[in-house]
Amino acid sequence: MSKDQRKKMLILMINMFIAVGSFGIIIPILPAYLLSIGQGGTAAGLMIAIFAGAQLVMSPIAGKWTDRYGRRIMIISGLSGLALSMFVFYFSDSIGVLYLSRVIGGVGAALLIPAIFAYVADITTMDQRAKGNSFISASMSLGIVIGPGIGGFLADFGLKMPLLISAIVGLAAVAFSAFMLEESMDTKIEVPNEKPEPMVKEIAQSFNKPYFIPLVITLVMSFGLMAYESVLGLFVDNVFGATPKDIAVLVTSTGIISVIIQLFAVDWIVRKFGEAVVLNIFLALAALGFLLSIFVPSYIMFFGVTMIIFLSTSILRPVLTTLISKLAGNEQGFAMGMNNAYMSIGNVLGPLLAGLLFDVHILYPFILGLIVLVITIFVSMKWKGPRNISM
Repeated sequence: MSKDQRKKMLILMINMFIAVGSFGIIIPILPAYLLSIGQGGTAAGLMIAIFAGAQLVMSPIAGKWTDRYGRRIMIISGLSGLALSMFVFYFSDSIGVLYLSRVIGGVGAALLIPAIFAYVADITTMDQRAKGNSFISASMSLGIVIGPGIGGFLADFGLKMPLLISAIVGLAAVAFSAFMLEESMDTKIEVPNEKPEPMVKEIAQSFNKPYFIPLVITLVMSFGLMAYESVLGLFVDNVFGATPKDIAVLVTSTGIISVIIQLFAVDWIVRKFGEAVVLNIFLALAALGFLLSIFVPSYIMFFGVTMIIFLSTSILRPVLTTLISKLAGNEQGFAMGMNNAYMSIGNVLGPLLAGLLFDVHILYPFILGLIVLVITIFVSMKWKGPRNISM
């Protein structure tokens, strides 16, 4: 990449890290904070589902706006929404207002994420696309890992301190992007200036797109990963007697490995084997991880299996985004909006179904994930789309 490309990629990575980290930073304080206002597990689950639901509803619209109005303004707007959501969260103790803050945050994420990936598509060649997307995915993974750690540290200075710091950092990111980030589109894409269509109709339009199968796989990957993560702590606590420290080490270690892989290995793997082959290999590896989860007899072995699953998804995420981007042509904004929408569907359904199944039988979430992944592998192997594009 040229010096100018590297500069722009760095700005995008910082923005994505702040966006993801701003949500992760509240995770350590959420149980104690909700307890302090008389709320419990139901509220905690709704906080996650509402954020993902708002992101899902807004993503298709945001994708079209990205093509119509440009990447820069959508990135700045998305960061502004995330910062506002943290300020609303900080200044209120009403559960209804807190839910509202999650709606604002979900909308902000919907505006930001498709625009960032569309920006990457604008400034990279087909040959550079996988590397660029892997850098953005690495910054997402880093935010997931670092955010909760920072939140736990800041909580020592007050239960709501992570919220305030997150909001201030978000505002700084808005100002930083306003001054430093240039528009990446040479000319705005002509998108009909009509009333936004319902989300369901937007998603229905994606059925006929050449990147529909990668979108479905994105949904499945998000579904499986969020289902796995949502019951991970409960599972190792119930089966292996893991402590909170054990769980923290598990999540942090796997997250760090994911970041390293995305930064230094994804581009080489894709260049050597191609997106289609990599997709099938790591879907199969993720399925193997879910299968082994059912049988592992110890915490250490389960740690290794979790590493396999997280490693697989850390490679699948940028590969899928790259495939969608290559097949999208000049509708990068809409395609990335759909990518975000399908991911959000998985993020909503995964935890909800996993939680319900976990209460029926502790192994059922893993069995469901395995079945869904096996079906997806067969669909992926039958798909011929990548052969029609330049690699």
